[in-house]
Amino acid sequence: MKALLIGCVMSSECALETLLACDGIDIVGVVTRRASTFNADFRDLTPLCKQNGVPVFFADDTDTAEMTAWIARQAPDIAFCIGWSHLLDQDILDIPSHGVIGYHPAPLPRGRGRHPIIWALALGLEETGSSLFVMDAGADSGAIVTQQRVPITADDDAASLYARLLEILQSQLHDICQKLCTGSLSTHPQDHSAATYWRKRDKSDGRIDWRMPAEGIRNLVRALAAPYPGAHCLFDGEEIKVHKIETANAETDIEPGRVIGVIGGVITVKAGTDAVRLIEHGFTRLPATLDYLQ
Repeated sequence: MKALLIGCVMSSECALETLLACDGIDIVGVVTRRASTFNADFRDLTPLCKQNGVPVFFADDTDTAEMTAWIARQAPDIAFCIGWSHLLDQDILDIPSHGVIGYHPAPLPRGRGRHPIIWALALGLEETGSSLFVMDAGADSGAIVTQQRVPITADDDAASLYARLLEILQSQLHDICQKLCTGSLSTHPQDHSAATYWRKRDKSDGRIDWRMPAEGIRNLVRALAAPYPGAHCLFDGEEIKVHKIETANAETDIEPGRVIGVIGGVITVKAGTDAVRLIEHGFTRLPATLDYLQ
């Protein structure tokens, strides 16, 4: 069966490696980007494509019509859109006879929309999901092909959760390809009445608000850990990245944002409730006790 992949991030690279190893699947093309300032987890797929003789189309500055025509020339039976931050035109969705299968790391229909890994951690959720679905004109709204629940532990950050999701994605793709080749793949519709949507985040969402409870600040920091750009605060007008923290007890009559201790590079800061210790951060000049962070 001829397959095509659309994507440009870590999950796209994982999917391409997996699909190349699946029996009965012939990768006839990859649509990707040369670079991306938008995707913090961008991956260059061209080395893997060259190694395996897979034709590549770069959708950096070309119009949709050119991309659609190129995909049509590859004549895929199935396409996978994994790690692509744009909706696909119906003309593209109609090309493969078996449709286009999309990927969303959330328990659809809940968690449709943008930044699902970041939102799940920032909100302190205890569970997310790994969903593959037949793409339609909506956002993450097509019929489910396969779905698996994914627990989130208290120690997870973006890197560990992303890694576990990729392991599950590999298994799901193998199962899908096997069923495609045997003609046994089935789907079931989503319950649209149960859908929730996460909005697009911007840089301001990554700024630490010291009035938040300590656990809320910890959730924000772990949500934006690598491969994402990190949470941040301000000190003397300079933006400082914060990559890892832990919560701590603190007296209640201290203002949020005040530094209450600096020991060996670890900075303890009063939060709205309790305090946090900044363990991995980008301070080149450490604040002093009683300084304020913003």
